[in-house]
Amino acid sequence: MAPTASANPGRRRFRPTLWPTIVTLVVLASLLALGTWQLQRREWKQGLIDALEAHRALPPVELPTTIEDPEAWRYRNVTVTGTFRHADEIHIIAYSAASKQGYQIVTPMVRADGSTVLVNRGWIPTENREPETRPESLVAGVVTVTGMARPGWPQNFFVPDNSPETNTWFWGDLPAMAKAAHAPDALPLFVEADKTPNPGGLPIGGQSVVNLRNDHLEYAITWYALAVGIFTVYFLYHFRPEDAPKA
Repeated sequence: MAPTASANPGRRRFRPTLWPTIVTLVVLASLLALGTWQLQRREWKQGLIDALEAHRALPPVELPTTIEDPEAWRYRNVTVTGTFRHADEIHIIAYSAASKQGYQIVTPMVRADGSTVLVNRGWIPTENREPETRPESLVAGVVTVTGMARPGWPQNFFVPDNSPETNTWFWGDLPAMAKAAHAPDALPLFVEADKTPNPGGLPIGGQSVVNLRNDHLEYAITWYALAVGIFTVYFLYHFRPEDAPKA
């Protein structure tokens, strides 16, 4: 009598093998973990966006003399009043909205109580880096600035190191900037000035760009889709004719 398998040459069944199964389980676990992590990141990012929108909707308030939690003030509209110390201004390399290279001018402001805050007054073109080329911008006396509070920001992989020696900065190392500006006790955040014009037109304020994207759902779908694809390949590979030899 002929074997049963030959009597049903088209019949298939799932016949898993050891090492492909182990490797597939490890890969699937990794992909599913990545997808779940991206969903958690999505919730975190959405909370950050909601907090940002809530802060941006609030009217400006006077910045306190002490800040315990800089993150609680991130993107909050504030006002500060004091006197600029122009001799200690900081130059951060930056581009204008028209992609023209220049600098953002960060100047320490000394307030009536003696506290200091670093104010990002706005952008200037490269040719106006030296203060004597823009004397009208060096306002004297007590002034009030309205803007957005922002903690420092880290150095990304492709961003060069700051150069305090040449007053050339690429990223927001606030403690180092405060030290270079002879304001080591400055508040632990910047105030980025709004679009209110400065005398002589420079610096140009309102350079803050707040655009928090939330793409984590797309990333999660990508990881889960890869998991489905890997499992499909694994299943089809092991869904064999009954009389086929094992791999």
